[in-house]
Amino acid sequence: MAVNKLALIRYKTIDDCLRNRFRKWTLEDIIEKVAEVLYDHEGIVTGVSRRTIQADLQVMRSDKLGYNAPIIVTDKKFYSYDDKDYSITKVPINNADVEKMKEIVGVLKQFNGFSYFDEMSDMIAKLENNLNKSTQQTPNCIQFESNKQLKGLEYINPLYQAILNQRALLIEYKSFKALQSQQNIYYPYLLKEYRNRWFITCKPKKGTMLVTLALDRIVEFQELPNEKFVPYKGVDFDIYYNDLLGVTKSEKDRAQKVILEIDKRNAPYVLTKPLHHSQVLLSENTDSILIRIDVVPNFELEREILGFGECMKVIAPRHLASRIRKRLQKSVEQYELIEKQTDVAD
Repeated sequence: MAVNKLALIRYKTIDDCLRNRFRKWTLEDIIEKVAEVLYDHEGIVTGVSRRTIQADLQVMRSDKLGYNAPIIVTDKKFYSYDDKDYSITKVPINNADVEKMKEIVGVLKQFNGFSYFDEMSDMIAKLENNLNKSTQQTPNCIQFESNKQLKGLEYINPLYQAILNQRALLIEYKSFKALQSQQNIYYPYLLKEYRNRWFITCKPKKGTMLVTLALDRIVEFQELPNEKFVPYKGVDFDIYYNDLLGVTKSEKDRAQKVILEIDKRNAPYVLTKPLHHSQVLLSENTDSILIRIDVVPNFELEREILGFGECMKVIAPRHLASRIRKRLQKSVEQYELIEKQTDVAD
Protein backbone atom coordinates (compact mmCIF):
# COMPACT_ATOMS: atom_id res chain seq x y z
CA MET A 1 0.00 0.00 0.00
CA ALA A 2 1.63 3.22 -1.20
CA VAL A 3 1.18 6.37 0.86
CA ASN A 4 0.35 9.68 -0.78
CA LYS A 5 2.19 12.85 0.18
CA LEU A 6 -0.52 14.43 2.36
CA ALA A 7 -1.17 11.20 4.25
CA LEU A 8 2.55 10.81 4.92
CA ILE A 9 2.71 14.35 6.30
CA ARG A 10 -0.25 13.59 8.58
CA TYR A 11 1.25 10.30 9.81
CA LYS A 12 4.62 11.93 10.48
CA THR A 13 2.99 14.82 12.36
CA ILE A 14 0.86 12.47 14.47
CA ASP A 15 4.02 10.47 15.19
CA ASP A 16 5.82 13.62 16.34
CA CYS A 17 2.90 14.45 18.65
CA LEU A 18 2.67 11.00 20.22
CA ARG A 19 6.42 10.89 20.81
CA ASN A 20 6.39 14.28 22.50
CA ARG A 21 6.16 13.61 26.24
CA PHE A 22 6.25 17.28 27.16
CA ARG A 23 2.50 17.53 26.91
CA LYS A 24 -0.65 15.43 26.80
CA TRP A 25 -2.34 15.22 23.39
CA THR A 26 -6.10 15.17 22.96
CA LEU A 27 -7.61 14.35 19.58
CA GLU A 28 -8.39 18.06 19.13
CA ASP A 29 -4.75 18.95 19.87
CA ILE A 30 -3.55 16.49 17.22
CA ILE A 31 -6.06 17.81 14.67
CA GLU A 32 -4.89 21.37 15.31
CA LYS A 33 -1.22 20.40 14.98
CA VAL A 34 -1.77 18.46 11.73
CA ALA A 35 -3.73 21.37 10.26
CA GLU A 36 -0.89 23.72 11.22
CA VAL A 37 1.74 21.52 9.55
CA LEU A 38 -0.37 21.07 6.39
CA TYR A 39 -0.66 24.84 6.15
CA ASP A 40 3.09 25.35 6.66
CA HIS A 41 4.09 22.65 4.16
CA GLU A 42 1.35 22.74 1.54
CA GLY A 43 -0.53 25.99 2.08
CA ILE A 44 -3.74 24.10 2.89
CA VAL A 45 -6.09 26.46 4.73
CA THR A 46 -9.11 24.16 5.07
CA GLY A 47 -7.55 22.21 7.93
CA VAL A 48 -8.20 18.52 8.45
CA SER A 49 -11.32 16.72 9.63
CA ARG A 50 -11.75 14.79 12.85
CA ARG A 51 -12.78 11.75 10.83
CA THR A 52 -9.55 11.86 8.78
CA ILE A 53 -7.32 11.92 11.88
CA GLN A 54 -9.30 9.11 13.51
CA ALA A 55 -8.83 7.05 10.34
CA ASP A 56 -5.11 7.90 10.32
CA LEU A 57 -4.77 6.67 13.90
CA GLN A 58 -6.45 3.40 12.94
CA VAL A 59 -4.13 2.94 9.95
CA MET A 60 -1.11 3.61 12.15
CA ARG A 61 -2.34 1.06 14.69
CA SER A 62 -2.87 -1.56 11.97
CA ASP A 63 -0.52 -3.60 9.81
CA LYS A 64 -1.60 -1.91 6.55
CA LEU A 65 1.61 0.09 6.35
CA GLY A 66 3.57 -2.16 8.70
CA TYR A 67 3.46 0.41 11.51
CA ASN A 68 1.56 -1.55 14.20
CA ALA A 69 1.91 1.59 16.31
CA PRO A 70 1.31 1.01 20.06
CA ILE A 71 -1.11 3.94 20.37
CA ILE A 72 -2.96 4.11 23.69
CA VAL A 73 -5.57 6.44 25.16
CA THR A 74 -5.33 7.41 28.82
CA ASP A 75 -8.09 9.02 30.88
CA LYS A 76 -10.31 8.42 27.84
CA LYS A 77 -8.87 11.43 25.99
CA PHE A 78 -5.04 11.63 25.93
CA TYR A 79 -3.19 9.90 23.08
CA SER A 80 0.39 8.63 23.32
CA TYR A 81 2.65 5.68 22.51
CA ASP A 82 2.76 2.89 25.07
CA ASP A 83 6.42 2.43 24.11
CA LYS A 84 8.23 5.76 24.56
CA ASP A 85 10.96 4.67 22.11
CA TYR A 86 8.54 3.80 19.31
CA SER A 87 8.37 5.84 16.10
CA ILE A 88 6.96 5.06 12.67
CA THR A 89 10.24 6.40 11.29
CA LYS A 90 11.95 3.29 12.66
CA VAL A 91 9.64 0.92 10.75
CA PRO A 92 10.99 -0.52 7.45
CA ILE A 93 9.28 0.94 4.38
CA ASN A 94 7.21 -1.35 2.18
CA ASN A 95 8.00 -2.44 -1.40
CA ALA A 96 5.59 0.01 -3.04
CA ASP A 97 7.22 2.95 -1.30
CA VAL A 98 10.68 1.61 -2.16
CA GLU A 99 9.71 1.67 -5.84
CA LYS A 100 8.44 5.24 -5.51
CA MET A 101 11.70 6.27 -3.88
CA LYS A 102 13.67 4.62 -6.69
CA GLU A 103 11.77 6.75 -9.18
CA ILE A 104 12.66 9.86 -7.18
CA VAL A 105 16.33 8.87 -7.05
CA GLY A 106 16.22 8.31 -10.80
CA VAL A 107 14.96 11.84 -11.33
CA LEU A 108 17.60 13.28 -8.99
CA LYS A 109 20.34 11.44 -10.89
CA GLN A 110 19.29 13.21 -14.07
CA PHE A 111 20.12 16.54 -12.45
CA ASN A 112 23.35 15.34 -10.87
CA GLY A 113 26.22 17.40 -12.23
CA PHE A 114 24.31 20.65 -12.46
CA SER A 115 25.78 23.42 -10.30
CA TYR A 116 22.75 23.56 -7.98
CA PHE A 117 23.17 19.84 -7.25
CA ASP A 118 26.94 19.77 -6.65
CA GLU A 119 26.51 19.11 -2.93
CA MET A 120 23.89 16.39 -3.48
CA SER A 121 26.08 13.81 -5.22
CA ASP A 122 26.93 11.88 -2.07
CA MET A 123 23.34 12.05 -0.84
CA ILE A 124 22.02 10.62 -4.13
CA ALA A 125 24.60 7.82 -4.06
CA LYS A 126 23.73 7.03 -0.45
CA LEU A 127 19.99 6.93 -1.21
CA GLU A 128 20.46 4.62 -4.18
CA ASN A 129 22.77 2.32 -2.25
CA ASN A 130 20.34 2.04 0.69
CA LEU A 131 17.41 1.36 -1.62
CA ASN A 132 19.31 -1.37 -3.44
CA LYS A 133 20.25 -2.96 -0.13
CA SER A 134 16.65 -2.85 1.08
CA THR A 135 15.47 -4.84 -1.93
CA GLN A 136 18.50 -7.16 -1.73
CA GLN A 137 19.38 -6.52 -5.34
CA THR A 138 23.02 -5.71 -4.72
CA PRO A 139 25.54 -5.97 -1.90
CA ASN A 140 26.68 -2.81 -0.18
CA CYS A 141 29.06 -1.08 -2.61
CA ILE A 142 29.57 2.29 -0.96
CA GLN A 143 30.11 3.16 2.68
CA PHE A 144 29.63 6.58 4.26
CA GLU A 145 30.91 7.70 7.62
CA SER A 146 28.22 7.03 10.19
CA ASN A 147 27.69 6.25 13.83
CA LYS A 148 24.63 4.11 14.43
CA GLN A 149 24.83 4.74 18.18
CA LEU A 150 24.65 8.52 17.75
CA LYS A 151 21.57 10.00 19.39
CA GLY A 152 19.47 12.94 18.28
CA LEU A 153 19.44 12.39 14.52
CA GLU A 154 15.64 12.07 14.60
CA TYR A 155 15.51 15.69 15.75
CA ILE A 156 17.08 17.09 12.56
CA ASN A 157 13.91 17.46 10.49
CA PRO A 158 11.61 18.88 13.21
CA LEU A 159 14.33 21.32 14.27
CA TYR A 160 14.86 22.31 10.65
CA GLN A 161 11.13 22.98 10.33
CA ALA A 162 11.18 25.06 13.51
CA ILE A 163 14.01 27.20 12.11
CA LEU A 164 12.32 27.47 8.71
CA ASN A 165 9.00 28.54 10.24
CA GLN A 166 10.60 30.67 12.98
CA ARG A 167 9.16 28.83 15.98
CA ALA A 168 10.37 29.19 19.53
CA LEU A 169 11.29 25.92 21.26
CA LEU A 170 11.13 24.55 24.76
CA ILE A 171 14.22 22.34 24.96
CA GLU A 172 15.17 19.98 27.75
CA TYR A 173 18.96 19.72 27.56
CA LYS A 174 21.61 17.86 29.53
CA SER A 175 25.19 18.89 28.88
CA PHE A 176 28.07 16.55 29.61
CA LYS A 177 28.99 18.62 32.65
CA ALA A 178 25.48 18.88 34.11
CA LEU A 179 24.17 16.45 36.72
CA GLN A 180 20.55 17.04 35.68
CA SER A 181 18.80 18.20 32.52
CA GLN A 182 17.30 21.68 32.35
CA GLN A 183 14.41 23.18 30.39
CA ASN A 184 14.73 26.55 28.69
CA ILE A 185 13.07 28.46 25.88
CA TYR A 186 15.29 28.98 22.82
CA TYR A 187 15.02 30.74 19.48
CA PRO A 188 16.68 28.47 16.85
CA TYR A 189 18.63 29.87 13.88
CA LEU A 190 20.92 27.27 12.33
CA LEU A 191 21.63 23.53 12.16
CA LYS A 192 25.29 22.57 11.79
CA GLU A 193 27.02 19.23 11.19
CA TYR A 194 30.59 18.56 12.23
CA ARG A 195 32.20 15.14 12.01
CA ASN A 196 28.90 13.30 11.93
CA ARG A 197 27.53 15.12 14.98
CA TRP A 198 24.77 17.70 14.68
CA PHE A 199 24.40 20.97 16.54
CA ILE A 200 21.83 23.76 16.67
CA THR A 201 22.76 27.42 17.08
CA CYS A 202 20.20 29.34 19.06
CA LYS A 203 19.67 32.03 21.67
CA PRO A 204 18.08 31.37 25.05
CA LYS A 205 15.14 33.61 25.88
CA LYS A 206 16.82 34.69 29.12
CA GLY A 207 20.24 35.22 27.53
CA THR A 208 21.87 37.67 25.18
CA MET A 209 24.52 35.50 23.49
CA LEU A 210 24.25 32.70 20.98
CA VAL A 211 24.75 29.15 22.23
CA THR A 212 25.40 25.90 20.39
CA LEU A 213 23.56 22.79 21.58
CA ALA A 214 24.48 19.25 20.57
CA LEU A 215 21.48 17.30 19.29
CA ASP A 216 22.67 14.15 21.07
CA ARG A 217 22.35 15.98 24.39
CA ILE A 218 18.75 17.08 23.79
CA VAL A 219 16.38 15.02 25.93
CA GLU A 220 13.13 16.38 24.47
CA PHE A 221 11.77 19.51 22.88
CA GLN A 222 8.54 21.00 21.60
CA GLU A 223 7.46 24.01 19.59
CA LEU A 224 5.84 26.92 21.43
CA PRO A 225 3.34 28.43 18.97
CA ASN A 226 2.25 31.09 21.47
CA GLU A 227 5.80 32.25 22.18
CA LYS A 228 6.85 35.10 19.88
CA PHE A 229 9.95 34.20 17.86
CA VAL A 230 12.83 36.67 18.21
CA PRO A 231 15.15 36.90 15.16
CA TYR A 232 18.83 37.42 15.85
CA LYS A 233 20.22 40.55 14.23
CA GLY A 234 23.78 41.42 13.39
CA VAL A 235 24.93 37.89 12.47
CA ASP A 236 25.04 36.39 8.97
CA PHE A 237 24.48 32.71 9.71
CA ASP A 238 25.55 31.75 6.17
CA ILE A 239 29.12 32.64 7.13
CA TYR A 240 28.98 32.39 10.92
CA TYR A 241 31.09 29.20 11.02
CA ASN A 242 33.38 30.02 8.07
CA ASP A 243 36.30 31.09 10.26
CA LEU A 244 36.74 28.00 12.40
CA LEU A 245 37.04 24.25 12.62
CA GLY A 246 34.10 22.70 14.42
CA VAL A 247 31.35 24.62 16.18
CA THR A 248 32.91 26.21 19.28
CA LYS A 249 32.90 30.01 19.07
CA SER A 250 31.24 33.15 20.37
CA GLU A 251 30.17 36.23 18.43
CA LYS A 252 33.16 38.13 19.80
CA ASP A 253 35.71 35.59 18.55
CA ARG A 254 37.76 36.60 15.52
CA ALA A 255 39.94 34.52 13.23
CA GLN A 256 43.69 34.55 13.87
CA LYS A 257 46.61 33.67 11.63
CA VAL A 258 47.59 30.15 12.64
CA ILE A 259 50.91 28.98 11.18
CA LEU A 260 51.70 25.27 11.32
CA GLU A 261 54.75 23.22 10.40
CA ILE A 262 54.12 19.68 9.15
CA ASP A 263 56.85 17.12 8.56
CA LYS A 264 57.48 15.93 5.00
CA ARG A 265 55.92 12.51 5.55
CA ASN A 266 52.54 13.94 6.57
CA ALA A 267 52.61 16.97 4.28
CA PRO A 268 50.71 15.23 1.43
CA TYR A 269 47.76 14.50 3.73
CA VAL A 270 47.43 18.17 4.65
CA LEU A 271 47.98 19.41 1.10
CA THR A 272 45.42 17.08 -0.47
CA LYS A 273 42.89 17.52 2.34
CA PRO A 274 43.30 21.06 3.70
CA LEU A 275 42.58 21.61 7.37
CA HIS A 276 40.45 24.65 6.46
CA HIS A 277 39.31 26.39 3.28
CA SER A 278 41.60 29.35 4.12
CA GLN A 279 44.72 27.15 4.04
CA VAL A 280 47.68 28.45 2.03
CA LEU A 281 51.15 26.97 1.56
CA LEU A 282 53.78 29.41 2.85
CA SER A 283 56.97 27.47 2.22
CA GLU A 284 58.33 24.01 1.51
CA ASN A 285 61.74 22.39 2.04
CA THR A 286 63.22 18.90 2.14
CA ASP A 287 62.08 18.28 5.73
CA SER A 288 58.71 20.01 6.13
CA ILE A 289 56.10 22.46 4.87
CA LEU A 290 54.71 25.61 6.43
CA ILE A 291 51.01 26.40 6.07
CA ARG A 292 48.71 29.15 7.30
CA ILE A 293 45.02 28.96 8.17
CA ASP A 294 42.85 31.85 9.35
CA VAL A 295 40.62 30.42 12.07
CA VAL A 296 39.31 31.00 15.57
CA PRO A 297 41.47 29.06 18.07
CA ASN A 298 39.14 26.61 19.80
CA PHE A 299 38.88 23.11 21.23
CA GLU A 300 38.33 21.48 17.83
CA LEU A 301 41.43 23.13 16.36
CA GLU A 302 43.53 21.93 19.28
CA ARG A 303 42.19 18.41 18.85
CA GLU A 304 43.06 18.49 15.15
CA ILE A 305 46.61 19.61 15.87
CA LEU A 306 47.07 17.08 18.66
CA GLY A 307 45.82 14.36 16.31
CA PHE A 308 49.00 14.81 14.25
CA GLY A 309 51.14 14.31 17.36
CA GLU A 310 54.83 14.95 16.81
CA CYS A 311 54.26 15.48 13.07
CA MET A 312 52.79 18.97 13.44
CA LYS A 313 54.10 22.01 15.30
CA VAL A 314 52.40 25.34 16.01
CA ILE A 315 54.58 28.27 14.98
CA ALA A 316 52.02 31.01 15.66
CA PRO A 317 50.18 32.39 17.50
CA ARG A 318 52.33 32.02 20.58
CA HIS A 319 49.44 31.44 23.00
CA LEU A 320 48.20 28.50 20.92
CA ALA A 321 51.71 27.00 20.74
CA SER A 322 51.96 27.31 24.54
CA ARG A 323 48.56 25.68 25.00
CA ILE A 324 49.48 22.71 22.77
CA ARG A 325 52.86 22.30 24.51
CA LYS A 326 51.18 22.17 27.94
CA ARG A 327 48.68 19.58 26.78
CA LEU A 328 51.42 17.41 25.28
CA GLN A 329 53.45 17.67 28.48
CA LYS A 330 50.43 16.61 30.49
CA SER A 331 49.98 13.64 28.17
CA VAL A 332 53.62 12.64 28.65
CA GLU A 333 53.15 12.87 32.42
CA GLN A 334 50.24 10.45 32.18
CA TYR A 335 52.47 7.87 30.47
CA GLU A 336 55.30 8.45 32.93
CA LEU A 337 52.84 7.79 35.76
CA ILE A 338 51.84 4.50 34.15
CA GLU A 339 55.52 3.48 33.87
CA LYS A 340 56.13 4.28 37.54
CA GLN A 341 53.07 2.28 38.59
CA THR A 342 54.23 -0.64 36.45
CA ASP A 343 57.73 -0.51 38.01
CA VAL A 344 56.23 -0.55 41.51
CA ALA A 345 54.01 -3.52 40.63
CA ASP A 346 57.01 -5.43 39.28
